[in-house]
Amino acid sequence: MEKKHLHIAAGIIRNSQEKIFITKRPEGSHMAGFWEFPGGKLETNESPEAALVRELEEEVGIIVTKSELFHRVDHEFDDRFITLYFFVVSSWENEPYGKEGQDSRWVYQHDLIADEFPPANRIIVDLLTQRSDQHNS
Repeated sequence: MEKKHLHIAAGIIRNSQEKIFITKRPEGSHMAGFWEFPGGKLETNESPEAALVRELEEEVGIIVTKSELFHRVDHEFDDRFITLYFFVVSSWENEPYGKEGQDSRWVYQHDLIADEFPPANRIIVDLLTQRSDQHNS
């Protein structure tokens, strides 16, 4: 049986204090309990950028005004294959919050902990904390 291939856009929402907004995956969802960069699945014929804008408005209530592709990750699970498009969101309207009732918080970029994120996100956390280390040294 062929595995389902999902395409997902995620936002690394970073403010001027080098803090990043993260949300917790709700109970009952795939990878429940892990922190994540908010986002979601691309719809048919939707670009990663368009999905990012739509998903962040639905999930955390912001209107993205500036974003840039940061990294693409391919990850295979037992039952599915995913391609994740991570965007740094540097400008937006409204204050982000857990619009769907999910826990959320701001974390300094250098304080992100890879083990608190799903496996497919950990390379992104590593890249962000390395850049933060270089930035601060």
